[in-house]
Amino acid sequence: MWGGRFLSKPSDIMQAINVSISFDKRLAEQDVSGSKAHADMLARCGIIVDTDNAAIQIGLDDILLEIKHGTFPYRDEFEDIHLNIEARLTELIGETAGRLHTARSRNDQVATDFRLWIRDQLDEFDEALAGLQRALLSQAGNTADMLMPGFTHLQVAQPVTFGHHMLAYVEMFARDRARFLDCKTRLNESPLGAAALAGTPYPIDRDMTAAALGFSRPMANSLDAVSSRDFALEALSCASICATHLSRLAEEIVLWTSVQFGFVTLSDKFTTGSSIMPQKRNPDAAELVRAKTGHVTGALVSLTMVMKGLPLAYSKDMQEDKRPVFEAFDALALSTVAMSGMVADMKPNARNMAEAAGAAYSTATDMADWLVRELGLPFRQAHHATGAIVALAEAQGDALHELELAEMQKVLPQIHQGIYDVLSPQKSVASRTSYGGTAPENVRAQIKLWQQRL
Repeated sequence: MWGGRFLSKPSDIMQAINVSISFDKRLAEQDVSGSKAHADMLARCGIIVDTDNAAIQIGLDDILLEIKHGTFPYRDEFEDIHLNIEARLTELIGETAGRLHTARSRNDQVATDFRLWIRDQLDEFDEALAGLQRALLSQAGNTADMLMPGFTHLQVAQPVTFGHHMLAYVEMFARDRARFLDCKTRLNESPLGAAALAGTPYPIDRDMTAAALGFSRPMANSLDAVSSRDFALEALSCASICATHLSRLAEEIVLWTSVQFGFVTLSDKFTTGSSIMPQKRNPDAAELVRAKTGHVTGALVSLTMVMKGLPLAYSKDMQEDKRPVFEAFDALALSTVAMSGMVADMKPNARNMAEAAGAAYSTATDMADWLVRELGLPFRQAHHATGAIVALAEAQGDALHELELAEMQKVLPQIHQGIYDVLSPQKSVASRTSYGGTAPENVRAQIKLWQQRL
């Protein structure tokens, strides 16, 4: 398709390193859409005649059917998806197909296709993440009062509710959705018509093709249009953050399903066994979600390295932009669906979590707050006194609510019987009524808000 300047064919090695159809065929439908919009514009602007456009449109529709039915003949000899489709169009409608490439280059063509593909994927991510949020929200609705320990440094810190914990991830994935939407807004500009790098002398209408393809506007600089890949980098950055959130939840599921924690169980649907230990139930789905984060973040680093030293405008290095995006998006899509399934499948163990919620003197902060509220102590003094009482309880092997009042009064004589009102995990959780706190009434209010939003 580009051989006029050349007297012989590329070597087998050149062909092997140059061909990209094995992976960029994923852009096939987007390539057809871009070509149909381009041909319509050429006809509207009088650059090609209507009869040629009609033949091109019919041929492209036939190709689209072949693509959807899996019968399109992808061939390495035509390098990439763009030349494969043009070659097939030539087979179907003859020399008229050659008019399609008027006023465009593979450079603006691939940039357009890639933006269209990523835009479609961002819409799919939004839908998948909304599904994950609904699964988390369903768990939260059933566990707004269910106690569990909140951790810092993976040490028991303060009691919270399982519903509150689920809502934390609802918020995280909401920000991921917002990042993808923001990314989509920025990438939604059309490179089509920038041609190779300098624009074209033909009287084209770039606004027409941009509108036809659902872009908000044509890109304003032809050099930038064909050479920028920050839209892909930004999408990968958003994907990397999202994958990190998925990995954190996956890690918690791995911990929670262990015998040592015993907070939740997963059914056979999301666990596997051992080839040698018949008793094992392994949370392999969660572990694989955790691992796939490396693929997503690795793709971001990979594409950054491809782009970091490229002068304007297009270089063949940029052929390597798509593979990491495809692989990363595949990993994220599968991870999101798997996580939605696991969250819906989880069965919380209320007894184990409640027992853990009251362990390790988790209501010590409530005691310190009580000393401030009831006795008027400065918080630092209250903190010090509470620490001394915890040390006393620990030495005697008692929980805070089991410690005799007289023992507490040895540390701070002003303490009275009212202290016991705040030492249970239930009372602790119920008291956390500040906005964003774990009090069940707060959790239910947030659940209601999220149900409306989703």
